[in-house]
Amino acid sequence: MKHKISSIRPFVGAKDFEISRSFYRDLGFEETTLGDQMSVFKMNDIAFYLQNAYVKDWIDNTMIFVEVDDVNGYYDELLALDLPKKYDDVRLTPIRTEPWGKECFLHDPSGILWHFGQFH
Repeated sequence: MKHKISSIRPFVGAKDFEISRSFYRDLGFEETTLGDQMSVFKMNDIAFYLQNAYVKDWIDNTMIFVEVDDVNGYYDELLALDLPKKYDDVRLTPIRTEPWGKECFLHDPSGILWHFGQFH
């Protein structure tokens, strides 16, 4: 292709839009509201759209991989946020080592699975 891609922004849903908005702000994303039904959340060079929409099969099958430069440090920061204590259904899974690198997992309040990984 001749055109340069400058970003990719997935659309994700929320079981409870207000709780998810709060969760992502606590996670460190900056929110820009785009009306009553959608916000864009940004952190550094990544962004995604959060919608006030819930389709169980869609949410249950949504996974997002975020590459980080230091998964050990990132995991420690996630632990310090103590999000599972603040939000029902949020789970943080410790780092595991794979042939390609290391990753940890975070389920958001709706069940979306975030992978935070570091390649070798």
